Amino acid sequence: MKSWLHKQFFRVAAPMLAVAVLAGCGENAATNAANGTGAAQDAGVTVNIGTQALVGPMYLAEKKGWFEQAFAKVGARVKWIRFTSGPPFFPAIASNHIDFGQVGNAPVLVGQAANVDFKEIDVDSSGKNGDALLVPKGSPIHSLQDLKGKKVAVAKGSSGYNLLYRALAKAGLNANEVHIIQLQPNEAQPAFESHAVDAWATWDPYVTEEVVGHGAVALATEQSLHTLAPGFTIVRTQFAKQHPDLVVLFLKVYQQALDYQNSHLDEAVQLYAQSTHLSPDVIRQMLKNAEEENAPITPDIIKQQQETADFLYQEGALDAKVDVSKVVDNQYIQQALQ
Repeated sequence: MKSWLHKQFFRVAAPMLAVAVLAGCGENAATNAANGTGAAQDAGVTVNIGTQALVGPMYLAEKKGWFEQAFAKVGARVKWIRFTSGPPFFPAIASNHIDFGQVGNAPVLVGQAANVDFKEIDVDSSGKNGDALLVPKGSPIHSLQDLKGKKVAVAKGSSGYNLLYRALAKAGLNANEVHIIQLQPNEAQPAFESHAVDAWATWDPYVTEEVVGHGAVALATEQSLHTLAPGFTIVRTQFAKQHPDLVVLFLKVYQQALDYQNSHLDEAVQLYAQSTHLSPDVIRQMLKNAEEENAPITPDIIKQQQETADFLYQEGALDAKVDVSKVVDNQYIQQALQ
C-alpha cells in the first residue's frame, strides 16, 4: 500500500509538472543549446532557485542580488521560485522546474524514496533546534500522552512531521490515536492561534514567533527527543552534471551571504524583521536556533539521517528503504571552501 506521503508527493507533482513544462520550455532551450564546457556551457542558462524562508543567508543574498551578480559574470540568469514548505521542492526538481533549494531532513527522504534525482551538496543548519511540537498558551495539554484524541496540524513530509512521529513514538501513541491534519504553515498558524487545532508540529520562524510572541509551549523539540533535523542544500542532479562550476559558484555566494550575516548581524536582523513583520528579538532567537553553516555532510549527519529514514519507513511514511548516503555529494562544497 502506498504511504500517504507518497500519495501527497504525486498529488503535488502532477499539476506542478504541467506548469513546469510550459514555463520551462524557453529557458531549457538555452540550456540544451550549450554543448561546450565551463563558461561556454553556462552561458545563457537560467538558474532556478527554490526558496521558502524570509530569514537567513539565502534570503539575504536574494535581497542583495548577489546570485544575480555572480552568475551574470558567466552569462547565466537567476529565477526565484518561492515555496511554503520543503516537500513541494521535490516535484519541482522532478519536473526540472528548479535547480537549487534548501530543505529540512524529512523532505529529502521523501524525495529520495520517490526516486527524485537530486543531490545534497552541503548541510546548511545543524538541526539541533528550530522544530517543535507546540500547544497554545493555557492549553490543557501538558504531556505528550495528553495528545491522544487531539487535533494536530502538520505539513506532511516536513521536518515537523518527522518530529511529530518521533514525539508520538516516545509517548507510546500510534498515529491513528491522534487526528493529524495536513496544513501548510500559512493555514496552520491561524488554525493554531484560533484553537481550531490543539497542537502544531512546525519549524522556525513559526516556533519562535509562537513561543516568544504568543506564549506557546513546546511539548517536544529535537533536544528533548534526542534527535537531529539538519537542513540541506540540494541540487537537481542533471543540472549539476551539466554545470558543475555553477554549483560551486552557488555555494560560494551562499558562503558570502553567511559571512555577511555573521559580521553585519544588526543589519541582517532589521532586514528580516521588515520582511517577516516579526520583532528583532524573535529574529535574533531564530538565528540562534538555526546555527546556520555551509559545510560538508559528515558521517555523523549521514548516520542520523539513516536513523530517521529507517524510523519513517518503520512507521509506514516511506514506501521504500533508502540509503541516505546515495544522495550525498560533498565535492562541490569542498571546492567552494578551498
